[in-house]
Amino acid sequence: MGRDLSRAARIALLTAVALVGLNLRPFITGIGPLAQAIGAQTGLDLQGMALLTLVPMLLMGIVAFAGPALQARAGARRSIVAALIVIAFASFLRLYVVSGWQLVGTAALLGLGAAVVQAVFPGVIKQQFPRHVGLVMGLYSAMLMGGGALGAQASPLIASAAHDWRAGLAWMALPAMLAAILVAYCLPKDAAQPAGANSAAALLKRPRTWLLMICFGLVNGGYSTVVAWLSPYYQSLGWSAAGSGSLLAIMALCQAAAALLLPALAGRRPDRRLWLGLTLLMQAAGFAALIWLPGVAPVLWAGILGAGLGGCFSLSMIVALDHLPDPAQAGTLSALMQGGGFLISAMPPWIVAALHDLTGSFLAGWGLHLLCVAIVTVLYWRISPGSYAAAMRASAVKTA
Repeated sequence: MGRDLSRAARIALLTAVALVGLNLRPFITGIGPLAQAIGAQTGLDLQGMALLTLVPMLLMGIVAFAGPALQARAGARRSIVAALIVIAFASFLRLYVVSGWQLVGTAALLGLGAAVVQAVFPGVIKQQFPRHVGLVMGLYSAMLMGGGALGAQASPLIASAAHDWRAGLAWMALPAMLAAILVAYCLPKDAAQPAGANSAAALLKRPRTWLLMICFGLVNGGYSTVVAWLSPYYQSLGWSAAGSGSLLAIMALCQAAAALLLPALAGRRPDRRLWLGLTLLMQAAGFAALIWLPGVAPVLWAGILGAGLGGCFSLSMIVALDHLPDPAQAGTLSALMQGGGFLISAMPPWIVAALHDLTGSFLAGWGLHLLCVAIVTVLYWRISPGSYAAAMRASAVKTA
């Protein structure tokens, strides 16, 4: 870890990493278990409900492209604190929404806040923990997925206790404000990072950047679809809101566990492809079970699917950071991968909703993601460590 940090400072910074990650998914995963109540009171249909996932994902993609420039101008610390305050404010506003479009508006604010954090934070991790990037990115990814589990489980419970679905979404303001305070306290003061800001245009000219975007987007499209429609899918099979929320929470907990453990198991070996292949195999098994065996051991298959999605997310982030030694440039590549990736991943929940309207079933949507897993498996096999330097060389020369 950073040589200039005391033990107490490192612990505080690791706590901040964990708490920041925890706040980036509950506002998405909390929607599915409450979908029936939200739809009944706001009038949102399935495609309208899909906007509550699509809009944040689109913003995560669009804003990620501006992340390097934002960091260069405002600084990482100020950007992250401001973004967390936006998340807290938008969550609090959900106590007062009365229409579907107002709820979509809060989703846009939440997506904006999460987008800024996701664009800036990986570069901060590489800078502050240069010798433990994999482990700390694993912690960040695990807490991000764990936040998804917390949202899926806590939202219906809080909504039931308060007799109001709005309370099941608004509680997320509290951990967001706590994270903002902790980041302001323990993240080092901002320093200019012009190299990261200047390298974005050069990186976008590299085919490798676009390949990483496509892989990240297709995998996270599976995630965004699952968090949007897994609970409604099982509610259509007779499950309760709380039961389907628990299933989603189990899936998210397995995501978190895999996001934390797989980078540690992969160790310092530079070639992540076999581990990525394992995560893709688990995703394929999970989506296949949703199609053909939804009533047989659903907890097992949800856990396997979650482990595949979480492990792949974490390893994908590490692979992007592995491509370049400079923290600013590596952070820029990660931001661009997330930018294009989240733009791609925003669409599948809406596409699956449209397929549901056409077919009366979610099965076609699960089949679509099986195809996406096959495509990503082929593409990721091309990303060997020996290709990193050649794939990024032109960009490194231009920004040296």
